[in-house]
Parts: sequence; C-alpha cells; structure tokens
Amino acid sequence: MIEFRESLKMATSMLLANKLRSSLTMLGIVIGNASVVAMLGIGQGAQELATSQLEDLGPNVLFVLPGSQRNRRASFNLPKTLVLSDAEAIAAQVPSVAGVAPEINRRLLVSHRSLNTNATVVGTTPEYPAIRNFSVAQGRFLNILDLERHRRVAVLGSEITDRLYQTQTPLGQNIRINNITFEVIGVMETKGSSLGSNQDEFIFIPLDTMVAQLVGRTSPYGIELSWINVKAQDGDSVRAATFQMENLLRLRHNIQNGEDDFGVSSAKQMLDIVNTITGGLTILLAAIAGISLIVGGIGVMNIMLVSVTERTQEIGLRKALGAGEQDILSQFLIEAVIVSASGGVIGVVLGMAIVAIVGALSPLITIISPTAVVVSLTISGSIGLFFGVVPARQAAKLDPIVALRNA
Repeated sequence: MIEFRESLKMATSMLLANKLRSSLTMLGIVIGNASVVAMLGIGQGAQELATSQLEDLGPNVLFVLPGSQRNRRASFNLPKTLVLSDAEAIAAQVPSVAGVAPEINRRLLVSHRSLNTNATVVGTTPEYPAIRNFSVAQGRFLNILDLERHRRVAVLGSEITDRLYQTQTPLGQNIRINNITFEVIGVMETKGSSLGSNQDEFIFIPLDTMVAQLVGRTSPYGIELSWINVKAQDGDSVRAATFQMENLLRLRHNIQNGEDDFGVSSAKQMLDIVNTITGGLTILLAAIAGISLIVGGIGVMNIMLVSVTERTQEIGLRKALGAGEQDILSQFLIEAVIVSASGGVIGVVLGMAIVAIVGALSPLITIISPTAVVVSLTISGSIGLFFGVVPARQAAKLDPIVALRNA
C-alpha cells in the first residue's frame, strides 16, 4: 500500500510538472467521452420524443394508407387507391371500429390581409378530433351541417393563428386558402409535431368543401383520400379491426391473389419501427464517437512513449538506487490511468453540458443516462491502462547502466 502511495505521488508530481503536455495528452480522451455522452443523450432524447408523439395518438388508432407496401417504400407520391366510399364502408361494416375520419391533405398557400404563409390544409369530418386526440381551444370544430352544405369554414392550428392573426381574435374573421375565402370558426390547442409534420400548422375544412373548392374530383371511383384515420373500440380490438378492414378492402378492391393496394398500420407498429430506427442510430452514433476514444488512447500511448525517452536518466537513477521493475511499471501505468480518468471526467461533464444545451434549444427530450456516464468513464480508464502498458513495460525493462550512459 505504501509503495502504491509513493508511485501515485510521483506520477501526480510528474504530470503536474508537465501541465501542457498532460493537457494535450488527455484532450483526445476528453473529446471522446464528451462525444459518447452527448451522442447517447441526444439519440435517446430523439427516441423519447418520437415515442411520446406516437403514444399521444393512443394505442387503438389505426391508419389505412393507399398504395402497396412496395410503393410506400419507394415513393412519397402514393397512388390514390383509397376513396371516400371505402371509409364509409369501414364505418358501417367493421364492428371492431369505434370511429372513422377520412382525410385529404394538401400543402397550400393561405393568407389573411397582407400576411401569407404555407399550411397543411386537411379536409376531414367531425370525427377527426376524437380519433386523433385533438382538442379545440376556441370556437368549435367542424360539424355534419358544414359537410352537407359544403360550407367554407376553417379551424386553424395554433401556429397558423399566431402567424396570421398575431394578437387578434381569429373567430369570425376570414382566411384565404388558394384565394378562396373561408370563415374561421375555431382554433385548435397546441399539439406539436407527429409523424414528421407540425400539427399546429394544420387548417381543417370540411372534406366535401375541400373536394369541391380546392382539389377537385379526379377519380371515376369516388373521392380520393390521402388516408383514413380509424379508431378501434379499444386496445384489445386493434388486431381484429385490422383483420376485418383488410378483408373488407380486398373484397371492395377485387384483390384475390395479388399484392394489396393499401396498408393498415397501427400507432404501436409505427412506434416499434421508430424505436428500432432511433435505437440503431443511437448505437451507431455512440460507436462512431467511441472511435475518438481509441484515437485518444493511442495519443496517450504516444506521449507516454516520448515521456519514457525523455526520462531515461530518471529511470536509470531510480533503478540504480534500488527501484524494481514493478515500481517503474506502476508509476507509468498510474500516470496513464490518471490522464485517461481525468480526461474522462472532464469529457463527461462537457458531454452533459452539450446535452443540456441541446435540450434547452430544441424540442428533444434530452436524457443523460447514468449507464452511459459509468460506461464512458470505465472505458476511458481502461483505455489508459491498456495503452499505458507498452510504454510502462518499456520503461520498466530499461537497463540502469545503459539508461545512465545514454542520458
């Protein structure tokens, strides 16, 4: 124990005597640890954000999407293989379904007086808020009379309201969508982003009005839909609802042996996919950041080898005065571990600061994982021990006479 204390004392004094070199030696370890902690924190934050957004939809929400699975993977411009009568058939004939909201959406220019912006205009039905878990902050949502009478009325997302009306009350005022005037009847509560789109930029109008006034009817089979929002009776009914909808749509689309021209996805399936993707990206980012730790370890070994060459006389004197190979080995190993561990602590603190800054400046729910901190510190200390072995053994093996003569 006494010998270890002496080795620790000597190692510390040598590092303090060469502050600049010690600092440059640990720089690679600092960067490596900061990168690992920051990448893991940001990656897990992205995963938490995606999870919270999809969980907000609810476990029993389903989406009927147009196009075959191959088409959906290959392109964002999906063929319009779903029509309004498909949604009406699902609502009428699928017993496991509690609600259906067909949807047509387009990115269009909207304006109020001299202000204008782009927004996602959603043509839908009164069932939409209950299915997609939206709430009205002011006024009301669309009702059945709005659809039947093709009224030009609109319900605005909170962000569109702030952009176009600022401090004014939008209710009762007009908004122009593609140069067509609509009356504002409601404002939605702030919702945030989901499925890659900002839901606070949505403008909701009656589905029939959307077709008659903005997009037109181009299919001989009916009103083409972007997709169909469906709510199952409960979480346990999701599989039954999926099975029943798939069978119904295959009959309606006359699909017997070929590939389906539609797809049914649940919020849970999307959540699993997102978790798989973000989890893989987090691991990949951490692995890339971990490479800098190895580079930092090689830097430690390089500087320690230079240190052995410069301190040949010191090593020779110590061995001539009775110091054994184990004493020299211990001193150099302790120096390497101190440099790596100190760099690890500084790097972890820096990484935590980066994660905190990213969390403050972005919507990410950043997380500082204790496991990541412990693993990062353990790896950095181990790297110092591993890469310090070669120079420490070289120093321990020096012949005292040769060392003193070459000094």
